[in-house]
Amino acid sequence: MQHLDRRDFLGTLSLAGLTGPIIGASSDPGGQDSTTDVRRDVTRSIAQYVIATRHDELPAAVRREACRTLLNWVGCAVGGSRQPTLDAAIAALAPFSGPPQASVLGRRERMDILHAALMNGISSHVFDFDDTHLKTVIHPAGPVVSSLLALSELRPMSGKDFLTAMVLGIEVECRIGNAVYPAHYDRGWHITGTAGVFGSAAASGRILGLSEQQMVWALGLAATQPVGLREMFGSMTKAFHPGRAAQNGLTAALLAGRNFTSSELGIEGKSGWANVLSTARNYAEITENHGKSYEILLNTYKPFACGVVIHPAIDACVQLRREHTLTADQIARIDLGVHPLVLELTGKKTPQTGLESKFSVYFAAALAIVKGSAGMRDFSDDNARDPAIAALRDRVTAAIDPAIKEDQVRATVTLKDGRTLEKFVEHVVGSIERPMSDADLEAKFAGLADGVLPSAQARTLMDLCWKLESLPNAAAIAASARLA
Repeated sequence: MQHLDRRDFLGTLSLAGLTGPIIGASSDPGGQDSTTDVRRDVTRSIAQYVIATRHDELPAAVRREACRTLLNWVGCAVGGSRQPTLDAAIAALAPFSGPPQASVLGRRERMDILHAALMNGISSHVFDFDDTHLKTVIHPAGPVVSSLLALSELRPMSGKDFLTAMVLGIEVECRIGNAVYPAHYDRGWHITGTAGVFGSAAASGRILGLSEQQMVWALGLAATQPVGLREMFGSMTKAFHPGRAAQNGLTAALLAGRNFTSSELGIEGKSGWANVLSTARNYAEITENHGKSYEILLNTYKPFACGVVIHPAIDACVQLRREHTLTADQIARIDLGVHPLVLELTGKKTPQTGLESKFSVYFAAALAIVKGSAGMRDFSDDNARDPAIAALRDRVTAAIDPAIKEDQVRATVTLKDGRTLEKFVEHVVGSIERPMSDADLEAKFAGLADGVLPSAQARTLMDLCWKLESLPNAAAIAASARLA
């Protein structure tokens, strides 16, 4: 499978000073190759960075993006709190939870911090509507914020401390993801879970005040707990991955804080995480340019509640529907030119459930024409089986176009009267080039919270996310997101 378009994209970012070395380069001083590569400074270098970084060193743009990331994540977690996936998880595990230490957002239940981190991670990802680091397709906030928010209710922390730990956790998981993407992902790992555990461990360890040595152990403990197979996409288990990553990372930090030891080469050792879970690695992505670039600035937010690789197809079809007042009965066929990942990840032709429909480019294109939207309520069991959507879905074709990049699509609609309509999406809505505005994020939040929280409570919660840095106690966010 080719990824030349991604390398071109990363090369552009690198020239702009936004990334480290390009992953997949044929020669790389950081250690990128297809053989086992052993170094002795990777895990410790990231531990040192997490321990040493001060809040006042974070640029204003980074701090602002952290608030946007938090707002988007809280909305997703609240919105997903009533879904059958979370109902089942709580019913199964609540009898085994410890003291009621932390909130499950959007619900009345309180659980111990490890179970609360798991549940909030699940609910934040159940709609597949959470943030996306497009370089790696990691959903960064789920593993990191789920653990931090649970910890904030047990160990008081200021909003500044919360924000700093959050930024550093996201930096860690995305840098580690950069080092092994795409080889790691191509092996079938769900990188949000496998790399996210490091972000959770780093963020939690920062709040717990771990020493450098303890942070090294925490990262080693994280390395030995990878979770997430792409085989699970389209089932409840996909949402389990960021939740378990949050829980495992928090567990790692708590253990390390009690001097529970691990290998000091958890990431880079001969039998460490990077060598076992990936056929290629670029350690320079982890070790270089600390404090000079921030992965959170590359974070993006979804306007559509499904896998990000089919957002361009939805974007194109929504635009065509609006511009030409299209209805399904006018259309003879829809032909899509797509990136290879689209068919690899979303090639389900006849989805039968809402969860499956999130991974069907054919359904998504038909949905966009029939409904003109692709929000959390659109990817439902009823719509997956809707005869009108299914009939148009069966008239959608998708073919790999080597010229198409991951955030692009070429859509051609052939009408029954013989006319053809075309739409090329160069950069999908929600991408770095066409980002969601603050107002867009608030509207998304309000839609997610509708029916879960009273509107006044939702407004208060949004305001707390924006004011994170000024909060004397970050636990106010969790308190405002639960039901009385």
